[in-house]
Amino acid sequence: MNKKTIDIINVLSLRGPNIWTYRPVLEAWVDINDLEDAPSNTIPGFYERLTTWLPGLIEHRCGIGERGGFLQRLRDGTWPAHIMEHVMIELQNLAGMQSGFGKARQTQQRGVYKVAVRARYEQVSRAALVAARDLVMAAIEDQPFDVAATVAELRAIRDAAVLGPSTACIVDAANERRIPSIRLSEGNLVQLGYGAKQRRIWTAETDATSAIAESISRDKDLTKNLLQSCGVPIPEGRIVENLEDAWEAAQDIGLPVVLKPSDGNHGRGVSTDLKTRSDIEAAFDLAAQEGSAVIVERFVAGNEHRLLVIGGRVVAAARGETASVIGDGKACITQLIDDQINTDPRRGTTEDHPLNLVLIDEDPAVLLELSRQGFSPDAVPPAGATVLIQRNGNVAFDVTDLVHPEVAAAAALAARVIGLDIAGVDLVATDISRPLEEQGGAIVEVNAGPGLLMHLKPADGPARPIGQAIVDHLFPATHNSHGCGRIPIVGVTGTSGKTMVARLIARLLHLHGAYVGLACGDGLYLRERSVESGDCANWQATQRILLNRSVDAAVFENGWRAILTQGVAYDRCQVGVVTNIDPTECLPELHINNAGQMVNVARTQVDLVLPEGVAVLNGADPLVAEMAALCDGSVIFFSASWEIPVLAQHRAKGGRCVFVDNGHVVLATGMNQTAILDLGTIAFPDPAQRPFITQNIQAAVGAAWALGIAHDLIRAGIQTFDFGMKNAAH
Repeated sequence: MNKKTIDIINVLSLRGPNIWTYRPVLEAWVDINDLEDAPSNTIPGFYERLTTWLPGLIEHRCGIGERGGFLQRLRDGTWPAHIMEHVMIELQNLAGMQSGFGKARQTQQRGVYKVAVRARYEQVSRAALVAARDLVMAAIEDQPFDVAATVAELRAIRDAAVLGPSTACIVDAANERRIPSIRLSEGNLVQLGYGAKQRRIWTAETDATSAIAESISRDKDLTKNLLQSCGVPIPEGRIVENLEDAWEAAQDIGLPVVLKPSDGNHGRGVSTDLKTRSDIEAAFDLAAQEGSAVIVERFVAGNEHRLLVIGGRVVAAARGETASVIGDGKACITQLIDDQINTDPRRGTTEDHPLNLVLIDEDPAVLLELSRQGFSPDAVPPAGATVLIQRNGNVAFDVTDLVHPEVAAAAALAARVIGLDIAGVDLVATDISRPLEEQGGAIVEVNAGPGLLMHLKPADGPARPIGQAIVDHLFPATHNSHGCGRIPIVGVTGTSGKTMVARLIARLLHLHGAYVGLACGDGLYLRERSVESGDCANWQATQRILLNRSVDAAVFENGWRAILTQGVAYDRCQVGVVTNIDPTECLPELHINNAGQMVNVARTQVDLVLPEGVAVLNGADPLVAEMAALCDGSVIFFSASWEIPVLAQHRAKGGRCVFVDNGHVVLATGMNQTAILDLGTIAFPDPAQRPFITQNIQAAVGAAWALGIAHDLIRAGIQTFDFGMKNAAH
């Protein structure tokens, strides 16, 4: 029977580095059935339909390496699985999720291909995969396909899944510094770094943002009292009990005044420049609705400003502007707002817009402002008349380069007084380039968890590197990777011996004084204490260790199956060990059928070694030894004999090796060598296993050497290790 269709027969989410790339991918196994006999150049009209629906495919270079490369492949003839790869990429791009990486590879089973595409957010990629299959089939069968509706659906999934722009900018800045990140929730809680070196962020809050400081910042009256006690300029004012008390306070302070909620935020419920009792009455009700108490304070003339303080330093500043309309004698105020204010492309309802839409029905402050001028939303102002719509809420105009040093110092002091490591300091000043005292300016609020969008996407002026400033605050730059949120990580893979090697390395790190997390075929261990038995050489167990704030060194066993079906749970490692590769081993159920494919799986561990790290490789195994050229860092070879060509050549170049000579384990750097362990002191449980265990000892010694562990600790750790472990052969 003729079956010209595409079936998605399996989908694997590789959430970490994998055989395809360093980044998470979605790997789909697709069966194109009888379409194996129908390349694209044999299907009438297929090229035209596909390129009409997705004109952006012209930007796909494909293997040709130039613009239009993929379209050339389409014209010359390529197969549906390859086309699905590019359609999936393009759909994700159109949905706002850039995904340039993709691969399609044929398996040994006729018609079955592996399609792998970069997956920033798994939910989006899964939906894009199905949509790509349906679109390609529609193009093959000359059926209609609604690209716009599909992209809109993907964008909706993306919008629900992505990090907010403020959190995303911090994560992106961390990635620039090679600091790993782990998303801890469906929201914006993110861990930067691993184990004991980690920090946590939640938008503009960090794990150093104290609950006490945050509570103080919400209490506007307490904030003012603390600031005043430290000499920070603030407007005089107090909490009032009721409307009469508010009017009395206003008279004591002197009109005009400001009314605001004592614990509000984002400018809600704030009314300024109040000059009459009727103004104060209306403003009191508005403030009371937004907070638990109402504050009356002196009105400070000038523009509102937001200064962003990170780690005691002002890194960005934005100025607010009023919003007004000009009457034409015909249109009502509501219409004028829509025509003159809301048409500004910088205004919108999403986080991509630096300014909000002015919606009268949703903003009582606008109604209050209009009533103070004698207007209603339906009123028609005279031609040429200016009507003030908003006094605040438009703080999005960058003035960072204008901030006077004394103003910056006052804002930094305010954040320090409240106790916030990241703070949004609100102040009012006529001219931000002059000291506050000489112009009667004042700091009016200090906010925890400040919004960052106004600095990332200002309505006017340059964007500021806020994410970088926060990352630099959390991780002060040092000359080693440990200053980048990393703990020493050792990854171990191979056909056999990896469990014992991982256990041995963890033992040596423990003696070295580290709090070690170990996930291997024997279980999950913390500081040599078993917390879970059974096979824990998997993604979940590794993640548990990386999230643990106590762990300051980690050892992970990575089996072939876990690499192929889950990916590796960490992004890079200090040491990567490959024990051996059995050339006869294969995993046909995962379409791994020969030694070359097994090497591609094993090399994943070598690919992850940091530039300052070390790959520890079995020099006696040709398949493993060849991986040395793939390592970004240096290489330590191990072998039972120093005479094999691989070790001899490596030593001749000054490289490091571990080998056995006269019954001793020897460390050699170039031609200099040191015997550190007499194998005669080891209690081998079975003489027949001596060669196997000796090889594992060499691999572990190489890793310990790479980690800088002292020779005497290496010797003691190996001599006291239990080599009769149940999974010794793993």
